[in-house]
Amino acid sequence: MRTPICDRLGIEFPIFAFSHCRDVVAAVSRAGGFGVLGALAFNAEELEVELSWIDDHVDGKPYGVDIVMPNAYMGKGEGLTREKISGLVPPEYRTFVDGVLAEYGVPPLPDEAEDGRDIKAAGLAVDLEGPGQVEVALKHPTRMLVNALGPPPKEVVDRAHEHGILVGALVGSPRHAVKQVEQGVDIIVAQGTEAGGHTGEIATMVLIPDVVDAVGPDVPVLAAGGIGSGRQMAAALALGAQGAWTGSIWLTVAEADTNPVVVDNLLRAGSRDTVRSRSMTGKPARLLRNAWTDAWERPDAPKTLPMPLQGVVWAEAARRFTRAGTPELNGFPVGQIVGRMNARRPAGEVVHGLVEEWIATTQRLSGLIED
Repeated sequence: MRTPICDRLGIEFPIFAFSHCRDVVAAVSRAGGFGVLGALAFNAEELEVELSWIDDHVDGKPYGVDIVMPNAYMGKGEGLTREKISGLVPPEYRTFVDGVLAEYGVPPLPDEAEDGRDIKAAGLAVDLEGPGQVEVALKHPTRMLVNALGPPPKEVVDRAHEHGILVGALVGSPRHAVKQVEQGVDIIVAQGTEAGGHTGEIATMVLIPDVVDAVGPDVPVLAAGGIGSGRQMAAALALGAQGAWTGSIWLTVAEADTNPVVVDNLLRAGSRDTVRSRSMTGKPARLLRNAWTDAWERPDAPKTLPMPLQGVVWAEAARRFTRAGTPELNGFPVGQIVGRMNARRPAGEVVHGLVEEWIATTQRLSGLIED
């Protein structure tokens, strides 16, 4: 099952697993895939702890780090602090959110409640902590640095290359893929609209061959969006990709630290239970449809704020409904593959299941040619 990207990164299978959980990253890499730690929820000091742990538990296998470095968002480059950003949220937004939470009996936070990391996961950390995260990642045996929103800064690309680290980036259109390559990016992750999190509007089946053709044969492309089985992996490779970039399917594995209330919601969801919404970060992201996403579609709802202000609104609400354990409001970025996420299994078992089904699929296709 080896493709050129496997040899380039020193991995057994072209299965890339994005996760915010270090246990999942290490488990996938140990199983022969390539774990990628989503670093947005960690400041530089926390990321140092996470990567040091991975170094000690990955058995020398390669892994990557994903750091969100968007090109444009409100207040970028203005030296805004968290307090200043929070103060830019209009009062009527907090009034609206208070009303939504009251409908589901979510109480205010007690005075002694500790600050959580959720406010950083909403996109607030990018300007304040992005550079520090890069410095930390470069000090570890990271094999790939990935950016999720637009081309990474040229200086980051150059520094990664100086350390012998490949740079990857997610795109949702051929035009964006070409811009990434011009910026010096080594690996393109072509992400279809079926994917969870920030995503574009083009379906995976259409996007992958278009991106492959746009960047040419020398730039490896990974397929993302709606991939959670060996059959889908085989389809991605048939379209010209060198591997599969997966994310949603790791939210419910045994090693994941996903909130148990969210896990229950994910395991019950079908493929139609997601929605592309700006209600979490201010940018279009595919989320599990729930009372929060529905509330922002009401006629009386205010228009979502730009990033990172909408992230502040969501994070302040998330601290409350997460603490209360309110199932109607607890959701997560997840792709349409959620309909196949019906049981908790160890990450290594998921990796091997993908490989076994890929082998069976390719053998069946080869049989059709022989016939």
